[in-house]
Amino acid sequence: MSDHHAIRRDVGPWALMLTGLGSIIGSGWLFGAWHAAQLAGPGAIWAWLIGAAVIMTIALTYSELGAMFPESGGMVRYGHYSHGSLVGFIAAWANWIAIVSVIPVEAEASVQYMASWPWEWAQGLFVNHELTPPGLLIAAVLVVVYFLVNYWSVKLFAKTNSAITLFKLVVPAATAIALIATDFHPENFQVGANGGTHAVSLSAILTAVAISGIVFSFNGFQSPVNLAGEARNPGRSVPFGVLGSIALATVVYVLLQVGFLGAVNPAAIAEHGWAGLSYSSPFAQLALALNLNWLALLLYADAFVSPSGTGITYTATTARMLYGMERNGTMPKVLGRVHPVYGVPRPAMWVNLVVSFVFLFFFRGWATLAAVISVATIISYLTGPISVATLRRTAPHLHRPFRLRALTPVALLAFVFSTELLYWAKWPLTGEIILLVVAALPIWFYYQARAGWPDILRHLRGAWWLIAYLPVIAVLSYVGSTEFGGLGWMPFGWDLVIVGVIGAAFYFWGASAGWRTPAVEAMTQS
Repeated sequence: MSDHHAIRRDVGPWALMLTGLGSIIGSGWLFGAWHAAQLAGPGAIWAWLIGAAVIMTIALTYSELGAMFPESGGMVRYGHYSHGSLVGFIAAWANWIAIVSVIPVEAEASVQYMASWPWEWAQGLFVNHELTPPGLLIAAVLVVVYFLVNYWSVKLFAKTNSAITLFKLVVPAATAIALIATDFHPENFQVGANGGTHAVSLSAILTAVAISGIVFSFNGFQSPVNLAGEARNPGRSVPFGVLGSIALATVVYVLLQVGFLGAVNPAAIAEHGWAGLSYSSPFAQLALALNLNWLALLLYADAFVSPSGTGITYTATTARMLYGMERNGTMPKVLGRVHPVYGVPRPAMWVNLVVSFVFLFFFRGWATLAAVISVATIISYLTGPISVATLRRTAPHLHRPFRLRALTPVALLAFVFSTELLYWAKWPLTGEIILLVVAALPIWFYYQARAGWPDILRHLRGAWWLIAYLPVIAVLSYVGSTEFGGLGWMPFGWDLVIVGVIGAAFYFWGASAGWRTPAVEAMTQS
């Protein structure tokens, strides 16, 4: 671990915050306001505020972990340190699925915005809520471009990152202000998601938080966490960078949501409400309808800049995740190979390229893929709050450049919020993504068998809580209230209480199940 001591700690708090903001603002803002309005109508404003509060608690627990373990692919390593290789594998697999699928979704975002260009060939790229074969081909080419930029290191992109970040912040803010100032219809806020008079629907708001792209839109908070080891005075810089980037993004997202709700022509929502709105490129189409041609042109440019910046960054991040999983001993050795000249794990990049194409083929629209990413992301968040609490007990002497105050209540809240988010995502999506995570377990057993089953009982004991947790939440989702897609065995309202209590019980089980793993032992001796 000697390379950790060579890391230069010269990243300031503002630089950390801008890094987080640049990662947070990708394609989510281009579609999130429209999709949230479809699900919750004017209640979408509350959905963004609730989403921000939930993500902040989760991000704080990861801030301590990021500062403790400043390494490439750190997000896939924390569960491995606190609970052993099985928990580490499940968390890493969910995190990898969540992040690798961002690469194709960013490409899809760019192509969907092309579909409102005033040419027939462009309008044929996105039909009936999904990309057509020509649209898929262009998205695939964009994914290859992200790949090639990273193939010869990311120095080219890094040099332009500050300018791109500024552009990514200015365009959404300008969009919100222009829409509010040009043609604002306050009466739209009285129209319900499915028509009629708007009434606040808590279940619709919570579902919007989970799957409309809100969780997805805040996911970039991981960037300041991953840079925590390079931060100057991490105890102050990390929380400032994480909370500051989430808070600034929240202001922008809420302004965009208000602008979107007010700018839509009242006639468009008079009959079927917000759920009936069908857009391929929401803000650009609104700008054209309001004769804001300058804004439409800016949005078309940003539809390539914002998603491509995020896509390029995540292409690098996912390669390092597979590299981290190989270091956990649960992936082939070849994925841990780093190019001696360019310093990138190229075999891992090739695997991610193929997986990106698979996601493109099966999920041919931004909204469907964003929902999948959101649920996988929530599962990947689960281990952070429990890992940070466990490591306080099993590795109290490890250096913590940032130490989270009031750890137990914050970590407990973060885990319960993550559990609620999973439930809000609605059956059957919750069950499908949990199945996708569980289906990877044979890979872990294969590598354990190859290694001779080292400490197998301890690894299993450290993981029973998570092995039980995933099917329990799937069953709760299946039998839950009809508002969240369940059979209705639990009445709405009580289901939220029951899920919260069960989430709290699993938190305390998980925090007590951790042990002083060989990985942590090696850290303390380095």
